[in-house]
Amino acid sequence: MPTAPDAAPGARLGVNDPRHNRLLAALPDVDWLRWRAKIEPYAMPPGQVLYESGVPLTHAYFPTSAIVSLMYVTESGASASVALVGDEGMVGVPLIMGAGSTPGRAVVHCGGAGYRISGAQLQEEFSRSTEVLRILLRYTQALIAQMAQIAVCNRHHTVDQQLCRWLLLNLDRMTGDEMAITQELIAQMLGVRREGVTEAALALQHAGLIAYRRGHITVLDREGLAQRSCECRAVIQAEYDRMLREVAPASSDD
Repeated sequence: MPTAPDAAPGARLGVNDPRHNRLLAALPDVDWLRWRAKIEPYAMPPGQVLYESGVPLTHAYFPTSAIVSLMYVTESGASASVALVGDEGMVGVPLIMGAGSTPGRAVVHCGGAGYRISGAQLQEEFSRSTEVLRILLRYTQALIAQMAQIAVCNRHHTVDQQLCRWLLLNLDRMTGDEMAITQELIAQMLGVRREGVTEAALALQHAGLIAYRRGHITVLDREGLAQRSCECRAVIQAEYDRMLREVAPASSDD
């Protein structure tokens, strides 16, 4: 299996503030002074594998404009995404849990930018600061809640509802209403047959909720998409919103 490269060749980061990532933005100033010297910009082009099943994890990643899918792949080659990580979170939670690797893989499906920190430095900060510990453990709780909700969604809701949920979770983590992605890749993310995604996408297009052309989806009606979706997206976002409120730095009176 391929390992993640040390750098993303040919990708342009552009202007990118690390505190566009909301976990980094939640760090108290005293911790941020240390972190900003340890993190480095990292471009995340579409399709890049940040970590692979069974391969030692060397870094944790904090997307600012990219979106990453946490995937699990069966021995037969079938796959499904169990969580999305965007500017609200971090890729590399196993590092703070004491694990050197994971049975899953992390793949960038919406290209963009982010930052990374070495695993050793992350573990040092996790052990050094009670605030860093609190923030990262609260994020881990929200990530686990997302995984559990997606598992329920995949078991009990229609492909149409799953597609709506998946589109909305991506829109929650990006600017704009258009994403470059194929129906084949969406089918891999949802763990369903491509024909099911095609049928669901056509239904959403006929309802005036999305426009689809080869390799691109534009959401035309977010509210309509939310009404057609199951409750899972709202449950997931409510948990992340609660987590971010609870880890936000206290405002200063100065």
